[in-house]
Amino acid sequence: MSISNEQELLGMQKAANAVAYTLRKMVEFTKVGMSTKELDNYGASILTSMYANSAPNKTYGFPGYTCISVNKEFCHGIPSENRILKDGDLINIDVSAELNGFWADNGCSFVLGKDIYNHQKLVDASKEILQKTLDNIRGGVKIADIGHLMETEAKKRGYKVIKNLGGHGVGKSLHEDPDELLNYRNRFDQRRFKKNSVVAIETFISTNSTYAIELNDGWTMIGDKGGYMAQHEHTILITDGKPIILTADNKIFN
Repeated sequence: MSISNEQELLGMQKAANAVAYTLRKMVEFTKVGMSTKELDNYGASILTSMYANSAPNKTYGFPGYTCISVNKEFCHGIPSENRILKDGDLINIDVSAELNGFWADNGCSFVLGKDIYNHQKLVDASKEILQKTLDNIRGGVKIADIGHLMETEAKKRGYKVIKNLGGHGVGKSLHEDPDELLNYRNRFDQRRFKKNSVVAIETFISTNSTYAIELNDGWTMIGDKGGYMAQHEHTILITDGKPIILTADNKIFN
């Protein structure tokens, strides 16, 4: 969406605060021995307390309130009582919600407990790439150039990007124009970021795969060539300078 007045900015900020706070508290709440369903229920309780509605559940009928993906699950993992979290797991939590007609989205990957499988390097790379990406986004910049920056930074660190997942416009719905804000340069994409628009920018940094494929459950995605993936996501407002990070309260850069 494009922000045209103070009321819309306030509405977007409230929605963004709700998902950011929920994500931060879920990360803090995550413990070894907990099921992903217990973690999801905790997130749902926070969203409810803030009068926010789970976006994937409300929009797509997703069988959970937040997406929780573990280890070789790349994204859209379904919370389950049977999925018990273990020391060293690579976990991704994605929280998106609607509040008073405004929608916001954010996510992060992290290592639970001790980094016994050496996932932290991948997590750090994803964070660094998102930070550098946000430092370079402003009105008038080509969307494809930002994708090129993300892939270049991934390659520098010895990683790949997932080419069929990307960021998106957000605001009046969960996914809106501009869609397909990809992590690589699409040379046919001549679009530019527009001042006052709201977008969700997210990394998809991978060890082995370049495409995500859907499992038989109809939701969970894994890599076409296996391996692991880290994702970090902020909802931002595009300006003439550095963007305003609406979901800054998730503290993923801390």
